[in-house]
Amino acid sequence: MLRHVLLATALAATALSAQPTQWATQAERVTIHRDPYGVAHVYGKTDADAVFGMVYAQAEDDFTRVETNYINAMGRLAEVEGRREIWRDLRMKLFIDTLDMKAQYAASPAWLKSLMDAFADGLNYYLYTHPEVKPRLITRFEPWMALTFSEGSIGGDIESVNLAALEQFYGSRPGAPTRVPAPRDAAPFGEEPGGSNGFAISPRNTVNGRALLMINPHTSFYFRPEIHMVSEEGLNAYGAVTWGQFFIYQGFNERLGWMHTSGGGDVIDEYLVTATPRRGGFVYRHGRADRAVRSKRIILPYRTPQGMAADTVTAYFTHHGPVIRRAGEQWVAVQMMNEPLKAIQQSYLRTKARDYASFREVMAIRTNSSNNTVYADADGVIAYFHGNFVPKRDTSIDFTRPVDGSDPRTDWQGLHTLDEMIALKDPASGWLMNTNNWPFTAAGASSPRISDWPAYFSAQRTDNARGVHAVRVLAERRDFTLEGLITAAYDSYLPAMEQLIPPLLKAYDAMAAGSAKDALARPIAALRGWDYRFGVASVAMTVADAYGTDISAAAAAGARAANQPVLDYIGAGSVPAETIIATFTRSIARLNANFGSWQTPWGDVNRFQRLSGAIDAGFDDSKPSLPVAFASANWGSLAAYGQTGVRTTKKYYGNRGNSFVAAVEFGPRVRAKSVLAGGVHSDPNSPYFFNQGERYATGTFKDVAFYAEDVRANAVRTYRPGSR
Repeated sequence: MLRHVLLATALAATALSAQPTQWATQAERVTIHRDPYGVAHVYGKTDADAVFGMVYAQAEDDFTRVETNYINAMGRLAEVEGRREIWRDLRMKLFIDTLDMKAQYAASPAWLKSLMDAFADGLNYYLYTHPEVKPRLITRFEPWMALTFSEGSIGGDIESVNLAALEQFYGSRPGAPTRVPAPRDAAPFGEEPGGSNGFAISPRNTVNGRALLMINPHTSFYFRPEIHMVSEEGLNAYGAVTWGQFFIYQGFNERLGWMHTSGGGDVIDEYLVTATPRRGGFVYRHGRADRAVRSKRIILPYRTPQGMAADTVTAYFTHHGPVIRRAGEQWVAVQMMNEPLKAIQQSYLRTKARDYASFREVMAIRTNSSNNTVYADADGVIAYFHGNFVPKRDTSIDFTRPVDGSDPRTDWQGLHTLDEMIALKDPASGWLMNTNNWPFTAAGASSPRISDWPAYFSAQRTDNARGVHAVRVLAERRDFTLEGLITAAYDSYLPAMEQLIPPLLKAYDAMAAGSAKDALARPIAALRGWDYRFGVASVAMTVADAYGTDISAAAAAGARAANQPVLDYIGAGSVPAETIIATFTRSIARLNANFGSWQTPWGDVNRFQRLSGAIDAGFDDSKPSLPVAFASANWGSLAAYGQTGVRTTKKYYGNRGNSFVAAVEFGPRVRAKSVLAGGVHSDPNSPYFFNQGERYATGTFKDVAFYAEDVRANAVRTYRPGSR
């Protein structure tokens, strides 16, 4: 036995020592061209070579974000951040099991396994050739790790599980009563500014008869860089990649393009479970029989000042999924899509689709659970898929709230086919869009009818201000060009102000004459004469944003009680006049206190700043920044710009909204323009740290070098992985 162990150890050591040579050999098959903006154009002989070079280039630009995404995906964040993150880690480990991921990797088709091998090899070669880089945790990447992070969207399905409720359930004895968290009185719109835009224009609505696509994700800044990957096996994709993944998430190839917007159908369901103790475990009723609650011990290591420690949790699972919280005396289990092997295949294969038929074939895998897809191609086809993963359910049951887990009628009955889902192809309107809103205005008069679809086919049952705006700029136009589409996507009108401002003016006009009314006369006059358009010189924009933020917060509770969107609630005149005037008075006082005067131009208030490459980088009013004209998506600004988190400055510094933006024209040759928030590199000393800052702040796009001759002509550096 000892001889066998020694032999196995020797063989493993030999394999490890040979790997740098193998990596260097693969690197010789890869060429990276950096363009003037630092964007990596990666060329490889095979798809695996392109993946190797593409993840290597990502590590060059921001290894911290690459590693952090996998630390989080594997449920290991507490090992670097401390015990406060153990519940986040538990949430991941309820769905992502290391042994299962390794088994799925082993069962992968050969072509996919070669890509996952290349993913790990590219990152390991980066660490091997950059010994000065000290990982926080992952010193060696394994191919199976790619399966832990197959969801490219920001805030995937798993993150819908409430951490506070998870901690309350698993942080105490399962049989003990726990307080159910109250609904969070967060910003009335959710995460500011939220969402994304996707527009597709048919050739019949364009000047030169070519289809157009607007790719406009709204994410936290620096969540995705832009990159280009090409192989001699038919891969040629450009677009946004989520740090550490080996596929273009939102982008285009020489034949077609795709844009994902968050939303789609209701694809996550909660089940009420009555758990009964039995023989050292628990059972629950399902139909006429009792089923055993499956249990699993999960170890949660965490860092302390004294070293590593660990908690152990016994997690519980029903046939629907893991138990995530308590509702009264019952447990709540959650069911969602969890098919990482299929998901990563779908994510990669769509980048190599050649036409609508082949793209639709990839969509038939049906694992893009949290997204809609807007599509356009060189054949002139435009299309829209509202969601992709939609479970079949009993339409007599309301799945918008937890359902009875003991009733077999609440079980999923397989998945709907693509033919059964809400979708559009070449609508008569000649355009289509999604702004994370419902699909029932996606193509004007050509849109699906809400009455034709069960409620669960669309998680969104209302429009939003960006949707209203998109219809206005896209409808009834037959003269679109690539540049014209960009102009439409940055249109400065803010439809939400049609609901916010008139009730304010009405309340002001009804005020009794006197000093209180006189004190508000000038800011009211500024709003009365405003055209509801943003601009860096606009004082009215400053006033409207401050008031809109404050009145939305003040009206949020009433809107929830009335089951209305907050803007509709305000616009309908449901907020008392005295509340409106008191709120507006506070808004003006806040502007005076922060800026010396409410008469401060919007560009002096709304700023773009990047001081550090840290994931949680802060802002500083005393440091340089750039003015930004566009505004919050909450007001209907298609070009979205907003700030999440606690604001510690007087000025507003965006950290979420427009991130990577691209406009694409398809035809015999692709023509594209793009812009990225800040730059592709995380090092403030890099020339690519903020070299797109001015372009981003002004909405000035750069030309994309897509074809090899243009890439070579524009390259400022050409090298192979491992070169220094």
